[in-house]
Amino acid sequence: MLYNAAQTYQSNQVTTATPAELTLMLYNGAVKFLKQAKGAIEKKNYAQAHELCLKVQNILYELLSTLNKEYPIAQDFEKMYDYMLHRTVEANIHKDVAILAEVEDFFVQFRDTWKEAMVLAKNHE
Repeated sequence: MLYNAAQTYQSNQVTTATPAELTLMLYNGAVKFLKQAKGAIEKKNYAQAHELCLKVQNILYELLSTLNKEYPIAQDFEKMYDYMLHRTVEANIHKDVAILAEVEDFFVQFRDTWKEAMVLAKNHE
């Protein structure tokens, strides 16, 4: 019962979120999955690590597909997301915690900057 309530709450969060909030959710999800993947590798649970890396890759595909190419900065985001995707695949193949930590650092920087931008945008409404 509690699980269903949590699922419903999470589903409602996603369906009522703004595009900016959805992006923040993706960043937070990627950080969470990267932490879990590093833990899985350390425990030698490679199947779980693989599944978690695939989740991060799917998040990166989503971020890439939702870039608004009308803005020049989108090209910079695209290059970074492509790089992070390549590194995540490489980390998954080699089960390399250090590479996952690198990708996680990028996601944390994106997330923190995104949060600041959301606050600034809200203050200017």
